[in-house]
Amino acid sequence: MAQFESTVKMVPAPVETIFNTLSDLNNLEKIKDKIPADKVKDFSFDADSCSFSVTPVGSLKVVVIEREPYKTIKFGTENSPVPFFMWIQLLPVTDNESKMKLTVKAELNPFIHKMIAKPLQEGIEKMAEVLSNISYQ
Repeated sequence: MAQFESTVKMVPAPVETIFNTLSDLNNLEKIKDKIPADKVKDFSFDADSCSFSVTPVGSLKVVVIEREPYKTIKFGTENSPVPFFMWIQLLPVTDNESKMKLTVKAELNPFIHKMIAKPLQEGIEKMAEVLSNISYQ
């Protein structure tokens, strides 16, 4: 299983606020305009899942599989050509500042790994950057 991690991002918000925002996928409305329309299509979501199409990967459906309050939100795939798990880790730094890191584990055969490792790493880093810059207030 291949693992990809973002760098640790500092977020200027309390860990409880970040967790409550990110654990309800309806809040993706806040970042919908930051999603590159040329890469992600058919984007839809509800409180527990998110569906979209990515060229050249195809259709994906990601669901929340576990919420550990104020620490971790874990996601898995229901529909994906490449099964993967993703989790968002949160750690309080002060009352109004937190750390965030994204991790993805995917079952990739060696051929697929060579093709998507770099874009996947870049995508995770970009996602972490966007999530760390949301206005959580």
